Amino acid sequence: MTGEDLFWGEIKTRFGTFSAFVDGAGRLVQFWLRPQDSKKADGPATREPRAIADVASQVHEYCSGERRNFDLDLAPRGTAFQHKVWNALLKIPFGQTTSYGALAANLGQPGAARAVGLANGSNPIGLIVPCHRVIGSDGSLTGYGGGLPLKRALLAHEAEVAGCTTDLFAAKR
Repeated sequence: MTGEDLFWGEIKTRFGTFSAFVDGAGRLVQFWLRPQDSKKADGPATREPRAIADVASQVHEYCSGERRNFDLDLAPRGTAFQHKVWNALLKIPFGQTTSYGALAANLGQPGAARAVGLANGSNPIGLIVPCHRVIGSDGSLTGYGGGLPLKRALLAHEAEVAGCTTDLFAAKR
C-alpha cells in the first residue's frame, strides 16, 4: 500500500468482530475475520469508521439475513491466479458450497485443487469473497481464516436464510 491512503474500522456482528480496510477510493482491500488480524494490514492504516460505513452496512445486512450478495468495489492484492480463484469464489451462490477440486475443474485446471486451496487461503477479503463456501471433497469442513466454528456458523446461517432443507456441509466430527 505504499503511497496510498488506507482506512480501517471494526464491524461488530453476531458472528464476531471483523475489520475492514478500504483505500482512498473506498475500495475494499482487506477484510479480516478476527480483530487481531488487523495488525496484518499491508501498510499503515488510519482508523476511520466512516470510511468503511458501506462495508459495515452490507455486512450487518448479511448477518441479519437481509443480504445475500455484497455490492462493494473490491481491490484485493494478489497474483493473477489468486484473482482468478477469488473471482470464481464470487460465483458460488449464497447457501451453496463447492469443493476445492470442483472449483479447480471449473477454472479449467482439474489437477490444481491444492493451488486453488492455497489461493483460497490467501483471500484477503474473507466473507465478502466467500471462501467459507469451499469445503473438502468429502463434505468436511476444512481450514478457514476465521476458524472452523465461524465457518460452520456462516454456512448454517446461509442454509437457514436460503431455506435449505439439506445439510450444506455434512461435516465429519
